[in-house]
Amino acid sequence: FKTLRKEMTCQFHGRRASLALTLNFVAFAFALSAVTTSYWCEGTRKVAKPFCTGPPAKVKQWFCIRFNSSNINDSRLVQYIFETGEEKFLLRKFHTGIFFSCEQAADMNGFDCRDFSEIAPENERGVLWLCIVAESLYLTLLFMGGALMTLEQCPCFSVMNKLKLSAFAAMCTALSGLCGMVAHMMFTTIFQLAVAMGPEDWRPKTWDYSWSYALAWGSFGTCMGSAVTALNRYTKTIIEFKYKRRNIEKSLMIKQKMLELDLPEQMWDMYLTADAEAPPELPANGHKPSTGSAYVMEVQDHVAEQQGEAYC
Repeated sequence: FKTLRKEMTCQFHGRRASLALTLNFVAFAFALSAVTTSYWCEGTRKVAKPFCTGPPAKVKQWFCIRFNSSNINDSRLVQYIFETGEEKFLLRKFHTGIFFSCEQAADMNGFDCRDFSEIAPENERGVLWLCIVAESLYLTLLFMGGALMTLEQCPCFSVMNKLKLSAFAAMCTALSGLCGMVAHMMFTTIFQLAVAMGPEDWRPKTWDYSWSYALAWGSFGTCMGSAVTALNRYTKTIIEFKYKRRNIEKSLMIKQKMLELDLPEQMWDMYLTADAEAPPELPANGHKPSTGSAYVMEVQDHVAEQQGEAYC
């Protein structure tokens, strides 16, 4: 029964570790995809149709206006457009990310891109740079958290080292989530400022958030899920450790015997991996054996059978 319980405990801890690591990798992939693409926001921009250039085409060019006169300053130009019912405006699609903003070309084939920093209001560009710094910290801390979670799976580390790695991984992942949230909110702010105060040749007629923006917030959600899973696993292990340690110290005065035997490291590992049940009962007379060293070593042998049960 004890062997079965030990196996179930190991599987439970292993599943939690795998879940935290998987969520971390998913969050990193989403964040990297969002930052490197320019589809955080997309919409349309209303622009006047340009005049067609070059010889007349066989197919009507709907994205430009053709005027038969060679003098484009002819006063009949506006009257001609009005009388023929020619649509004077064109809706060009655009999409914007943290680094670039792209708009459909004049011939409606392909996109022309420019730096988003050129579009952001000059007095508010500091918000954009803070957004970029926060996104960089988000990716860096998220990667560090995933690397620590991967190292934690290595069997070459001791129980205490694994606990430390788990704690640092949870902390890095949680901090990365906070940086990501701040970065996403900063981008939302700077984009809305650009819509209201940006250059006239860029301001959109209609716009909405796009799939890169959804990926960014999805990354934040999975990142925080990974942090909570890792922190919950670490906290559960520490609580189990303290409970077992308190029971052992209360019943057998292990702390004093540890100092006498000069075996602090071995006994520390024993605490972490000890069984949560009460230790062996004392002799019937209620007193500890006179040969305390031998008795403590006997208890240590009993507890050593439970290695790996509290933390796998």
